[in-house]
Amino acid sequence: MDKKVLRTLYKQKRKDLSNDEVMKLQEKIYDQIFQHDFSSVENIHIFLTIEKQKEINTYPIIAFLRSKNKNVIISKSDFTTATLTHFLLENDTKLNISKYGIPEPEEAKEINVKDIDLVFVPLLISDQKNYRVGYGKGFYDRFLSECKPTIKTIGLNFFEPIEKIIDINEFDVPLNIVFTP
Repeated sequence: MDKKVLRTLYKQKRKDLSNDEVMKLQEKIYDQIFQHDFSSVENIHIFLTIEKQKEINTYPIIAFLRSKNKNVIISKSDFTTATLTHFLLENDTKLNISKYGIPEPEEAKEINVKDIDLVFVPLLISDQKNYRVGYGKGFYDRFLSECKPTIKTIGLNFFEPIEKIIDINEFDVPLNIVFTP
């Protein structure tokens, strides 16, 4: 299937998940993350959960990364340019919910994209080669293209990968790992 069809299908599938199902799926993903070796990375970018989209709750992952003394980096979205600006998430960082439902930092220390070692990437579905379908605005494709060549990427997905996304293009970057339940 192509990205447009997959986007519609998996937005609906995620919407149809009950809160209990989401909790169980999250726990299985957390178990894998908490066993993953993060010793080779220091600056980790993670998306903050958009609750209305039923995204995985990333706050337990953030707490885990902090317990490992990792720098946690989050973004602000600019919808006029479809770009992200990156900021250090500290204990006292205030968050505001944007009009798109995205928690974003207020008055935080900006981080250079080249300083990021690993990125947790949101997605709706991935395929067996770790290509992903996101929300379709290209924010993360642009972001990942600006990162250093050694960047590590991890996708988080409630659903098992499909065989193949048929309309992959030169701007699509396969993820290193996709954690699923």
